Amino acid sequence: MPPEPPYYAVIFTSRRHPGDDGYAAMAERMAALAESQPGYLGADSVRGADGLGITVSYWRDESAIAAWKNNAEHLRAQTLGKERWYGAFDLRIARVEGAVHFTG
Repeated sequence: MPPEPPYYAVIFTSRRHPGDDGYAAMAERMAALAESQPGYLGADSVRGADGLGITVSYWRDESAIAAWKNNAEHLRAQTLGKERWYGAFDLRIARVEGAVHFTG
């Protein structure tokens, strides 16, 4: 469940190349590393069989996002993503002012 607003959402939409080529291990490492970052509030992620994926990570503020973006290990993963794993991606940052949660 996402945190109480206000907070920031980093929306990463990507199209993967076929094959793993070390992707799963790196994704697992990045998830663990993100969890240890100050200001990290959580994430949701899905990927379809066609390679299209969406990951939304939640952050306390823009400075926490900037620190994550510039983390040395994360910078290496970003480079590898461009070189090996992604055919295309889009990244968006949004401030979340309100949210509704329902559990049926």
